[in-house]
This record gives sequence, structure tokens and C-alpha cells, in this order.
Amino acid sequence: MKRCLECHATFKSSGWRCPCCGHEPPETNGRVLFAPSAEQNTDGFDPDSFDHLPEAEERSFWFRSRNELIVWALRRYFPEARSFLEIGCGTGFVLRGIGQALPALELAGSELFESGLATAERRIPRAALYQMDARAIPFEREFDVVGAFDVIEHVDEDQTVLEEVFRSLTPGGGVLVTVPQHGWLWSDVDDYARHKRRYSGRELREKLVGAGFSVLRLTSFVSFLLPVLAVSRIRQRNGPHQFDPLAEYGQRPLVDSLLAWVMGLERRSIGLGLSLPAGGSLLAVARRP
Repeated sequence: MKRCLECHATFKSSGWRCPCCGHEPPETNGRVLFAPSAEQNTDGFDPDSFDHLPEAEERSFWFRSRNELIVWALRRYFPEARSFLEIGCGTGFVLRGIGQALPALELAGSELFESGLATAERRIPRAALYQMDARAIPFEREFDVVGAFDVIEHVDEDQTVLEEVFRSLTPGGGVLVTVPQHGWLWSDVDDYARHKRRYSGRELREKLVGAGFSVLRLTSFVSFLLPVLAVSRIRQRNGPHQFDPLAEYGQRPLVDSLLAWVMGLERRSIGLGLSLPAGGSLLAVARRP
């Protein structure tokens, strides 16, 4: 079901012209633009990051391991899902991973910045892609699962985003969310990424419940590597102030493989039912009643 962002009417149609008020969002490069003016607001994210993100995603154990955790959660908690929307899909790295693992799943992605969507389209051409502000999602009861992977920490109105996600889900549908954890880990990485916050497990749970969700699973990840991560963050705060955003993901191949192996052990522990109490990030799985 589509939702007009002007008059809030819901309708079914092959196009986006609202039958009630006549509003029709513009298109460019074959993609619908639901919030073209919002793209000018870079307070929560620097679109120039898209220049180096694709390379960092491909070579970093963190991005690959997060993808594997996301695919596991999709299979474990929503095995019957037929449609999936990722908000803040960036360059499409997660969408491509989901599409490769679950080829029958109907995929859609949204991103505030169209520059990210150009790369996403090359990575996963079968996905429907939209330029969209996650604070105003133009769907209602449409998707079986919605994902927000390291997205809501960039938005002041994170509660609004979760409420919009709830609206866009079919009854019984679910949401997967990952966010950075522990305020004491705040460092130049968070400043560079323009994060608004790092979450506690309690805060994330309360915001999901406040949006109407029932939380099925909440666990930390990047937990087995937390001591290494903590030392790295402390060094950043106390060392010379010359932050290199690419160095965070530029480990030597042997080190990267070792870290990926540790993350694999962690993922298997989570798969066996262990909910980890501390880590660099949080994964939440919740359902719309």
C-alpha cells in the first residue's frame, strides 16, 4: 500500500500519483524522489563518504561479518518473509548480500542521498530504489521486514523513524536494527560519521517498544573483540588528533581474516541462543503485532 506524503491518503496503484490530492513525486534517473529538499541537509551524514565506502565495505571484516549476522537473523526470525525494505541502504552492500543469500526475497532500498543509490543500483540492479527520508516513509502495511543498519544513530528523530517503520510493515512483520553501543566508546569515528548517539540496550528496547514493537531478540555483537575496540578508541582520544577514516577498515589481509574468524565464532554463539551483554554494536529483532 502506498501513502501520499502530502495528504496522507493510502492507495494502490502502479504509479505514485495520489488519487486524492493529485500529488506526484518527481523522478530522476528512473528513481522516485520523495524528499529531494532533505538531501541538502548533511547534518547527520556526509555524502562524500560514498566515495570511499564501497572499497571499505568490500575489504573490511566488520562489514562482511555484519552482513552474515543480518542474513542469519532474517532466516532465523522471518523465514516466511517475501518482501524486504532497507532504509538508509547507502551503496547497497547489505542489500546485495541479502539478495545473494535470499534470491526469492523481493528487495527495496531507500537512501536520503541519491549519490549512494547510483552505486546501490550497480550492486543490486533487481532492487527497487527510492530517494527517501526515513522520517516520512511513503508506504503503509507494505513490507514483511524492514532493516535499518547503522542508520537511526544519524537521526535526531530516531523515535519517529521507528514509528514510520512500524507503519510500513505488514501486521506480523518485523524489523532488524543495528546501532553502535556504549557511550563510553565515543571517538573520532563517531564524530566523523556524524552520529547523534551511541545506544544502550535499554534505550534501544524502550524506543522499539514505544514505537509499538514487541522485541524478540536483543544482543550485542563485536563483543569478543570489545577489548581490542576499547583500546583503539582510547588511543584515538588520547593520541595525536590526526584521524584517518579509512584506517578503521584497512587491516592487513591476515589480520582482517583473523578478526573475521573471531566474529564468526561470536555469530555462532548468538545463533546458539547466547545474547551478549556488551559489545561495540547492538542487534535488535522486533515484530509488529
